[in-house]
Amino acid sequence: MPTGLTLLTLIALPFIAALAIALLHHASRAVHSAIAGAASAGGLALLAGLAPAVIAGSVPSAQWAWVPALGLDLTLMVDPLGLMFAGLILGIGLLVIIFAHFYLYKGEATGRFFASLMLFQGAMLGIVIAGNVLLLLVFWEMTSLASFLLIGFWQHKAEARQGARMALAVTGGGGLALIGGMVLLGMVAGSFDLATILTRGDVVRGSPLYPAILGLALIGCFTKSAQFPFHFWLPHAMAAPTPVSAYLHSATMVKAGVFLLARLWPVLAGTEVYTLIVTSVGLITMIFGAGVALFRHDLKSILAYSTISQLGMLVMLLGFSLEAAALAAVLHILNHAAFKAALFMSAGIVEHETGTRDIRRLGGLAKAMPVTALIATLAAASMAGLPPLGGFISKEAMLYETPKLVLFGLPWLLPALATLGATLSVAYSLRLAAHLFFGKPREAEPFARAHDPGAGMWVAPAVLTALAVLLGLIPMTLAAPLVGAVTGAVTGAPVPEFDLALWHGINLALILSLAAVAGGVLLLWQHKPLLAAWERARLPDAKRMFESAFAFADAWVRKAIVATHTPSLQTMLLASFTVIVLLVVEGALTGGGMLTGSRPGLPAPAPAIVAWALLIAATVAVVNDSRNRLRVLIYISVIGLVVSLTFVVFSAPDLALTQISVEVVTILLLLLALNLLPKRPPLLSSAPLKWRDGALAITGGLLIGGIAWAMLTRDPGPSIAAYHLANAKPGGGGTNVVNVILVDFRAFDTLGEIIVLGIAGLGIFALLDTAATGKAGERLRAWRADMPHSPERHPMMLVAASRIILPLTLSVGIYLFLRGHNQPGGGFIAALVVAIAFLVQYLAAGFDWSDARRRFGEHQMIAAGVLVAMVTGLGATVFGANFLTSWFDYFSLPLIGKFELASAMAFDAGVFLTVFGAVMLALAQLSHIAQRAGRAAEADGGGA
Repeated sequence: MPTGLTLLTLIALPFIAALAIALLHHASRAVHSAIAGAASAGGLALLAGLAPAVIAGSVPSAQWAWVPALGLDLTLMVDPLGLMFAGLILGIGLLVIIFAHFYLYKGEATGRFFASLMLFQGAMLGIVIAGNVLLLLVFWEMTSLASFLLIGFWQHKAEARQGARMALAVTGGGGLALIGGMVLLGMVAGSFDLATILTRGDVVRGSPLYPAILGLALIGCFTKSAQFPFHFWLPHAMAAPTPVSAYLHSATMVKAGVFLLARLWPVLAGTEVYTLIVTSVGLITMIFGAGVALFRHDLKSILAYSTISQLGMLVMLLGFSLEAAALAAVLHILNHAAFKAALFMSAGIVEHETGTRDIRRLGGLAKAMPVTALIATLAAASMAGLPPLGGFISKEAMLYETPKLVLFGLPWLLPALATLGATLSVAYSLRLAAHLFFGKPREAEPFARAHDPGAGMWVAPAVLTALAVLLGLIPMTLAAPLVGAVTGAVTGAPVPEFDLALWHGINLALILSLAAVAGGVLLLWQHKPLLAAWERARLPDAKRMFESAFAFADAWVRKAIVATHTPSLQTMLLASFTVIVLLVVEGALTGGGMLTGSRPGLPAPAPAIVAWALLIAATVAVVNDSRNRLRVLIYISVIGLVVSLTFVVFSAPDLALTQISVEVVTILLLLLALNLLPKRPPLLSSAPLKWRDGALAITGGLLIGGIAWAMLTRDPGPSIAAYHLANAKPGGGGTNVVNVILVDFRAFDTLGEIIVLGIAGLGIFALLDTAATGKAGERLRAWRADMPHSPERHPMMLVAASRIILPLTLSVGIYLFLRGHNQPGGGFIAALVVAIAFLVQYLAAGFDWSDARRRFGEHQMIAAGVLVAMVTGLGATVFGANFLTSWFDYFSLPLIGKFELASAMAFDAGVFLTVFGAVMLALAQLSHIAQRAGRAAEADGGGA
């Protein structure tokens, strides 16, 4: 398989699996887990095929243009660092999927769970193999969104919703800072290509923007990896199911910040400010997290704070700016992934089988759960850094490097504090194993329930614990080639010789390690009095501080809104319009020059003068008769008609068709909306206020008219119109330049517009969905009580005419759609024409009769339209073209002759579906709300 296709398949597999699981959400758990497992296993196989070449020094990469004007390309690369993290993401992801299949209870929404999990996996893979920093940012933000879904999976639990919001707020805020840092980094380096940036470290460090780049990047990394003081979101993410916690803490999410620090090491590391900030933050986090973990009682909370501590250790090592420290960090990333995932799964097994995670209620479980006890105890021993496990080697490597860095002028400070952190790590690890599995049971009920689960649940943590053991027994055979290659990728320099072994003789690192073990045992022995002292201390709670800060900010924002805004729409419009008028006046006074330019005008024919007078009269009538809504609609339709005729006169048939179609649809929908309003609106303004508003309106109108006059009487200068006229046929395959612009030259704009239109349709649905209930429903029923009821609700002539008109109008709509690329028409106009046909049916035969014969859903139609348009655009990238680049060719068939096919037709079909769906959604809500209000009234009466 070509390298580019391999990398594209690797990144696409999780997203394809997520989509497949979402579409099959009603299928069984076995189907969902099988799809997720197959995608992870397939990605792991592809990665294994690349591994030998990558470790040997090759860097497979591929690049496709995406938004070249912004420097955003779909660039993928797998260097040793990306290989290691991708292997952890896919390998542990596969084990988590197996564990989750057996762990989740019957009746869980496994479709939603596994779809979110695969979305998360794909986002993490994107981060580690992205070769463009802007692309990396896209995947970075996607991990925050996917983790929000996973942490809040149990939506019925308040702590899950709160934990998800907190994680999104903190990591999302850090992501905003990271965006700024990466944009500045790309500007300073002269490229957003990651491989290019990594070769320009001297340029970046020498730039005056380096402090800003460093600060913003570190905020993004620290928030994602839960470094102090941004640590508090991680323990509350434990509200997620245990498989999510195991995945999030070992191989994904929190490791993303560590990954990015390692990835940017050649660019950002090596300066005094970098070393001081990163080392200090990591050291503080390491000690703080370990200290809190020692006194927690919830198993997942203990592991969460231990993760914070272990991440602090990794950040501290990367802050040393030493090659050997980077090597220790790489080794510990592997060790931590193995033992932490195993421990979380073991905690999940204990909760699953005993019904509790409170360590104060548990004890002596080794008798009832010997397999689980063996797995978890070995993993905890590796986390404590005890020989002969992998955690011991990486802990010794960390302690060995600490004397090489002098912090704050004190050569002993870093070794002493690092040893303190290691001591606390030993203590909480020993407590976890000893208090959980050994000694006497503390409560009879959990112990009576306890037993080892089936192999399906413990096989995944067993594999990970075996890896933790082998990383200690045969580290050179198992990990040395990968660790060396990854360290070289991190530092961007040749890796010095190293020896991963359990014994390096008696040295300072061994002495410090023994002191940490002895201190940990002592802390475990004295845990009870220390716990009492900890609880008496009443230390500040980060969660409460976060909530207080948010409440304070919310209160002041609300005060600012009240001070600067008003619930009166008229007042807000007055303020906005006044500002606009003042800006125009200021521009007119300071701009200088003559009002009338040198461009000669055109003679005004009599019909144009009549149309202009009609336009003015209709506008005045709207203002004068504003309280009669029906007549106002008639006047507005006259204005729309005059504007449409103006487009016809100036040879803009597409605009004329669009304008007249929009006018008809809008007027018909507004006629339905009048049924929801009182016959006469209340008097909103007194006479003086009307004079004020009128004066402001006339002033604004004269000024805007003056600007239009000034522009129209001047030479516009060079225009892009000539380019569009010249390239519409050869470049876009169409003679209708307007349509070619919409579906080819400016198709990205059109895509954004239909997305906005779809959102507007959904907004109308949401706003009107509750209008038939509560106070709004009471007002609606009161207004409808005064309305006369026609004895002939659906006139027979109108019904009969609408039946005849429907197929004719549909034929016209299809005709306009098919001819749009070469003649006036297109998807937008065709959708409006077809919508008019359906609007007439609803008006003639009533909502219930028409709706009963509807065979499509408006929501699904809007979604399908946007997806069709996006898939059409993505199809171009498969063939190496830019996003939304169109393709066309000519074909011949017997009897039909020569004809053209263009990919733009598919994009136009997406436009058609979105526009038609949005209009029909508004129609359905406006038509149905009256019936719902009447039924609500009947229910109220029946209930009385």
